[in-house]
Formats: sequence, C-alpha cells, structure tokens
Amino acid sequence: MPASSSHRRFWLMALLSTAAGAIVSACKSAPPQPEPGPSEANASPNAVAPVASQAGSARSSAAPNARAYRQSGASHLYGLHADRIYKGRMPPLLYAIGVLNVEINQAGIVTRLDWMRAPRHAPEVIAEIERMIKAASPFPAPVRIGKVVYTDTWLWHKSGKFQLDTLTEGQN
Repeated sequence: MPASSSHRRFWLMALLSTAAGAIVSACKSAPPQPEPGPSEANASPNAVAPVASQAGSARSSAAPNARAYRQSGASHLYGLHADRIYKGRMPPLLYAIGVLNVEINQAGIVTRLDWMRAPRHAPEVIAEIERMIKAASPFPAPVRIGKVVYTDTWLWHKSGKFQLDTLTEGQN
C-alpha cells in the first residue's frame, strides 16, 4: 500500500506542477504589438520611434515608471530635433554636460524644469536646452503613471548638436 500511495503522490505532484506551469506561461504572454507605421518599418525592434510634428507628439507612453519614461521623452525630443542630434560617438571632450529633471503632467505638458547639474560655464546651453524642451511640449502623455518627473543627461558638442544619455551612441 505505501508504494501505491507514493506513486499517487508522485502523479498528483506532476499534475499540479504541469497546471502551475500552464498558468504561469499564460500570464507571461506578451500583449499584441501594434502594426508598425511606414516610418517604423525599418527601425530596429528595440528602438522607440519618434513622432515629430509642429505641435509635438500626440501619442501616449505606457511607461510604468520614470526610468522607463525616459525613453519616451528622449525619443520625442530626437524626433522634433533630428537636425540637432550629433551623429555617431561623441568626442572625449564635450563643451557642456547637464543633468535635468523634467516634470510632465498627465496630458504631456512640461510643468517644471529643475537642473540637478547645470553647465554654468555655458549659460547659452542652459537657455537652449530649456527652450527646446518647452517647445517640444506636449510630450507623450504618461498614461500609466499620471504625471512623471524624469531625469536625463544632455551631452552638448561645441557645434550646438547634442545627444541624450538615454539614446547616446557612446563617447570616444
């Protein structure tokens, strides 16, 4: 009898393990991905495609936190200022580096800018970055988190072109 009981216990545990595995795998299935638009067709699968327009981006961001929202914010700025992006790896010596907190409300409107590390030696860079961010409003609306304060580092070349740390191609 004990052998039969342990045999049943083995099959019961095997059945429960299989059922638990099926439930876990069902919970992990990815949500359906939207069809890529014409400008996104050639983009790499991990890239966040910018949406550029005069009035800013009308899309929303499903980022679950401020760190994830950085991708949406950086992509939005790159889309609106494509001509100002430094192409390739940045040189070892940059004209200015600034770290900025940007507060975005639930509608994607910039409500506050707060410098954590301002490039004080280059006040024209501070003014230009603030102007670019305010002009880029509205940003993608942070629909999952309501409002967001995200931080990004601006890497500024002497030519007036820049990269954001979130999307940088690196530095030599």
